[in-house]
Amino acid sequence: MDLPEHYPMERWTFLTNHGHVFLCIAADPSIRLKDVAQMVGITERSAQRIVAELSSEGYITQNKVGRRNEYVVNPELPLRHPVERESQVGTLLRLLRRRPGKQS
Repeated sequence: MDLPEHYPMERWTFLTNHGHVFLCIAADPSIRLKDVAQMVGITERSAQRIVAELSSEGYITQNKVGRRNEYVVNPELPLRHPVERESQVGTLLRLLRRRPGKQS
């Protein structure tokens, strides 16, 4: 579901910026960080920091392809918060994956 342009980004959401960045990368492994930042509503520098953190913890791997990065998601790692630790990030991805033809 695309958000309307006037959607107030200061409102709270169920996922953190880390979760949003992770979902963007999982949906498009060759996405540019500039585009991730715009979609999430954060600065490009914040997107870079989040990607570095996701990478350092093993949730994603970055591969250089020409001048761009391509990302690989590790769906088997657990979610990080103690309340969610019994679930893997792959479960979250499957739950929130956009389905063709489905409208939210």
